[in-house]
Amino acid sequence: MLSTINFYPLIRPLLFRMDAETAHHKTLTMLNNLSKIEVLKKCLSADMPQTPKKVMGLTFLNPVGLAAGLDKNGEFIDALGTLGFGFIEVGTVTPKPQDGNPKPRLFRIPERECLINRMGFNNQGLDSFLANVQTHQYREYGGILGLNIGKNAATPIEHAVDDYLIGLRGVYAHADYITINISSPNTENLRSLQAEDELDRLLKALVDEREVLAQVQSKQVPILLKIAPDISQEQCIAICNIVRHHRLDGVIATNTTLSREAVQGLPHADEKGGLSGPPVHAMSLEVIKTLRSHLGPDVAIIGVGGISHGRQAVEKLQAGADLVQLYTGLIYQGPQLVKNCVHAIKAAGL
Repeated sequence: MLSTINFYPLIRPLLFRMDAETAHHKTLTMLNNLSKIEVLKKCLSADMPQTPKKVMGLTFLNPVGLAAGLDKNGEFIDALGTLGFGFIEVGTVTPKPQDGNPKPRLFRIPERECLINRMGFNNQGLDSFLANVQTHQYREYGGILGLNIGKNAATPIEHAVDDYLIGLRGVYAHADYITINISSPNTENLRSLQAEDELDRLLKALVDEREVLAQVQSKQVPILLKIAPDISQEQCIAICNIVRHHRLDGVIATNTTLSREAVQGLPHADEKGGLSGPPVHAMSLEVIKTLRSHLGPDVAIIGVGGISHGRQAVEKLQAGADLVQLYTGLIYQGPQLVKNCVHAIKAAGL
């Protein structure tokens, strides 16, 4: 009986009275505590249909995952796993700890069910991240874990590859897949790494290093690239060519947008940072379609951005994605969104 009741609409007004970042931390702490109570733990993921899917040589329990950014330090992997995700991605982690941008840096636009964030890769650094990641049990129960790496703000962009190599070496043994985040708008010049020459140099270094790590550790971990929605079709095609050239395993499309067209005139719309939520959905679909048409069937695509209903998860897959991820929709719809998406995908036969 409890498993059929959605309590989030009762809790959300209380959370929305707090500033967004405080509510974020309190929600994760509350979930962590609830997940330790066995009867509640079972209720959280009850009635989740089994829809396994094999992508990149990995078997996902279902095609609906958690996007990076919600759990930056890998502290809540097991708690988040109780919500029924087929996979969880944590990070972005940087080699050294950093505070991120000054607060306030996370804003709700409830009229459009959007968020604007300029967090700036706030995290406790690679050593703390790895200590957290090694304590979870999520993978032991079939969960797929992605680890998302980035560069420190203080690292000059011309030395960005050094930070990504440090991250790759650090997380390699503990990841089912690794995401290279070059598309956050909140680290100065980071998106310049999406340009052809810079991206080619970065991916060559990372793929070469993976070959070394694969030989030493006797496993080849898939590497994916996370890209922005604010790119032209020509830029997207150029990225596809480089991804294919370096035989990357997949692309995550997309990160947040700098566009404010859908929220003009609303409170907080002029805050700097990346916008997430429903307006990103259409942008993400266009990128996914271009990616699929130029990458062919063998490169994985994870669709993310603006999923607030199961129908939009289905549209991502119909556009060419193999898997989808959620973030902002969870803030507005609650954990029930995971189940809604899995049921919708199964009903669509995808």
